[in-house]
Amino acid sequence: MTELWATLQNGWQWLTESLTPSVFSDPVTDPVAVFLIIMAIMLVAPLLFERIRLPGIVGLILAGVIIGPNGFGVLERDSTIVLLGTVGLLFLMFMAGLETSLDDLKFNADKAAIFGVATFAVPMVLGTVAMMGLGYSFLAAILVASCFASHTLLALPVATKLGIMRVPAVTATLGATLITNIFALLVLAVVVRAHQGDLDLGFWLFLIPALTIYTIATLWGVPVVGRWFFRRFGHDEGAEFTFVVATLFVVSYAAELIEIEPIIGAFLAGIAITQLIPQLSPLMNRIQFIGNTLFIPFFLISVGMLVDPLVLLGDPQSLLVAGVMVLVAIVAKLVPAWGSGKLFGFDKSSIMVMFGLSVAQAASTLAAITVAYQIELVDQLTVNGTIAMILVTCIASPWVTARWGPNIKMGATKQNQSKSQPATTGKGSPARYRILVPVANPNTEDNLLQLALILAKTSGGTLLPLHVLDDSQGPISPEKKVQQDQLLATAERAANAAVTPVEPIGRVDGSIDRGIVRVAQERNASLVICGWKGYSTYQENFFGSVLDSVVRRATIPVLVTRFPQPIETIQRILLVISDADITSSTIQQTLSLAQTLATEFKATLILIRTASDSIWRSANKGDESVLNLSPDVPVQRIQGNLVPKVSRMLEINDLLVMTAGNQPERFGVSALGVAPEAIARANVDTSMMIIHYPTPFKSQDGGYGNG
Repeated sequence: MTELWATLQNGWQWLTESLTPSVFSDPVTDPVAVFLIIMAIMLVAPLLFERIRLPGIVGLILAGVIIGPNGFGVLERDSTIVLLGTVGLLFLMFMAGLETSLDDLKFNADKAAIFGVATFAVPMVLGTVAMMGLGYSFLAAILVASCFASHTLLALPVATKLGIMRVPAVTATLGATLITNIFALLVLAVVVRAHQGDLDLGFWLFLIPALTIYTIATLWGVPVVGRWFFRRFGHDEGAEFTFVVATLFVVSYAAELIEIEPIIGAFLAGIAITQLIPQLSPLMNRIQFIGNTLFIPFFLISVGMLVDPLVLLGDPQSLLVAGVMVLVAIVAKLVPAWGSGKLFGFDKSSIMVMFGLSVAQAASTLAAITVAYQIELVDQLTVNGTIAMILVTCIASPWVTARWGPNIKMGATKQNQSKSQPATTGKGSPARYRILVPVANPNTEDNLLQLALILAKTSGGTLLPLHVLDDSQGPISPEKKVQQDQLLATAERAANAAVTPVEPIGRVDGSIDRGIVRVAQERNASLVICGWKGYSTYQENFFGSVLDSVVRRATIPVLVTRFPQPIETIQRILLVISDADITSSTIQQTLSLAQTLATEFKATLILIRTASDSIWRSANKGDESVLNLSPDVPVQRIQGNLVPKVSRMLEINDLLVMTAGNQPERFGVSALGVAPEAIARANVDTSMMIIHYPTPFKSQDGGYGNG
């Protein structure tokens, strides 16, 4: 047997030495060449492995094994690789937090708690028994068992790509990850202190209060600071992105200061800051793009570079320890996933996704075993077995998730959305918005574009940015044409950043309003979004404004919006409906829009029901049932004068949504009506959205005839 192991070991050494080109006899150290090799791996490895129906993540890990110091020695795992790998790990946990909805966590809190305790307790018991059976001491066995209990969400990019991040199984696993990793890292801290003889009352008196204060401060303080920052600097895209990344590292470093792993802080930072970033916004797209295409692949490659295949061939005992650790790691994660999934009523696919996400061992495991080896609590055999376990589980995790994830995409997602979000009706859900947005000044209309992009991306639609030049006073100057091109280019860049189809439109017409209405018809727009300052001047009341003309003549719905605050700061959406709205044919469209915005902004939807004195009794009969509202949506009823009562309810981080009736065209009356303008004047710092639906009998030429 000894000769067999020696033969295998010599064979691997011969293979690596003979196949390694002479140019790589020493590791590549030139910065340009190192980065070139890494980028080539990021490009080729995922594409190659996806062609053979394996997740691209597996390709990145195995590529790290091949080029690493324990493979062909092409690259060293030097401080640069460690740095970028650490950043990638933090980004991975941060993005897991960003994908975690607090509402979903609250709804699935019981599932997350049960699975979190189970996926911690079962590996702890099985791991301790198995390692003590191999002759490990009690403390060493407990520490190794804590490595089985923790897990790294290595397959999270796979779940994101499959679109299953919001299903109950994934949400429960995300919450369980937080629970089990915290418990496992606490076990590590306790075992290390016990081994060193420093486990005393002072340790507990510091750790528990510090962890509690840290968690509350992160989940409460980050949104408060973020809203202040976005309110002050929300129009600077670079500043927004830098703030988000800085928040990630500040919170992660603060976790180190209270002696817990930074990955826990990164996950909490993601949960805290996701309240400020709409899921389909350009900012969220930038974060996901940078993380998924650069930093996370660095982490995966760096994990592969840790693996040393020779350690399994150097000692038969090493293979035994590795085999036991791999077997225990798989069984100890499969059992709680299966048991918890059956308890929750999940199908087989959901259970396997829970197992696939929770089986990977990498970050916390490496941290724990490295600390244990440094204090001589475990030996080299344990490190070897841990590396083998990491390799097997890191390959199995994305494969299992990719294999079973598509089977739960449709059914479970719909079930989760129907329970955790306000119900929407198919009748009211628009199909593929083509959104026309007149642009004039990108600095003041950033919120307008972001709103249009979110609605377009939600429905899989197209953004139509429009700039109209008025030639009624004479020919258009070249300077104005250049300005038009620049404005449309800015809007096009914003759409491309959000990965949204865009068709920029430059127009010359006899008037601004006529150009908007005609383009809406010519380009088959389904929605127009216009900016609004919140009031009408005396001149506009006398002659009529461009906005009034567009609203009165448009043959499609018009959203008239005012955003004195960045849309990232919206916390509540107040939808005002009247008795006429309840019975109108457009009520479901209004509800669908409000519910979509509430979901994307992570905001609370509140329904305000208004009724006149004469019909207040009939309005009190609860006929909101025809709206098919979720029971979670609060309904507040007001009677009498609308303006002061709604104004008293508004706060600075609210978005007020109202519908505008078809006002008769008369002197001094805005097309939006008296009440919206009165509320806007009384609440200058509150965001508002007025929805105007066209009258069904309006002529298709927008009222302009042939002129």
